[in-house]
Amino acid sequence: MAEWLFDLGNTRLKYAQSLDDVRYLPHQQQDWLAALPDEVQGETAWVASVASPALRLQLAKVLCQRFARLSFASSRATAGRLRIAYPHPEKLGVDRFLALLAASAQAEAMLIVGVGTALTVDLLAADGRHLGGKIAPSPSLMRESLYARAAQLPPTGGLDNGFADNTVDALAAGCQGAALALIETSHQQAAQRLGERPVLCLHGGGAQALLPGLPDALHRPHWVLQGLARWAGIGNQA
Repeated sequence: MAEWLFDLGNTRLKYAQSLDDVRYLPHQQQDWLAALPDEVQGETAWVASVASPALRLQLAKVLCQRFARLSFASSRATAGRLRIAYPHPEKLGVDRFLALLAASAQAEAMLIVGVGTALTVDLLAADGRHLGGKIAPSPSLMRESLYARAAQLPPTGGLDNGFADNTVDALAAGCQGAALALIETSHQQAAQRLGERPVLCLHGGGAQALLPGLPDALHRPHWVLQGLARWAGIGNQA
């Protein structure tokens, strides 16, 4: 029987039976789960969720009708080579935990940046020790927050072309620049702490927009699902 992976975020559901075929389902509309294909069913649904309890419950109700078993991933102090820095590991977001779990299989020092609603930065030593992290608003959340306080500042649009001659481009440049500065500063701090420059890896829905400003970064768009596969013992670590 089939086993499927599900990553429920704040804007969309990512799901896959194989990491070679990852699919996306936005959940802005009320009946969003009606678009989940009939073929998505089987023995076990492995789920990672950082979404609201209401969205999580909606997904769980549907998956319980399609799968014999439903299992939600949770952050733990240790998993394979990975050892989490948090004294209370359950406080670490499961998306960060799973990305770290995926990265720990590489056996090299890494700075892992997740770009979603929040921008998260986690340092992983080559031996699997998580050395802590940082959390900040992502560029999209910065834009939305500005718009909430000043409606004349549009929440989307614009290009980061350096010093802008219009407000929309200035917003794009400022918010993306703030994110890039945090990543670059964190990369320097990580190198000082480790005595070597760790590999920089980006994942998450907003990662693509930051990659042009980080030419040495690796893009790992499905690391949460890959970590979920490792956590579940399914395999498929492409």
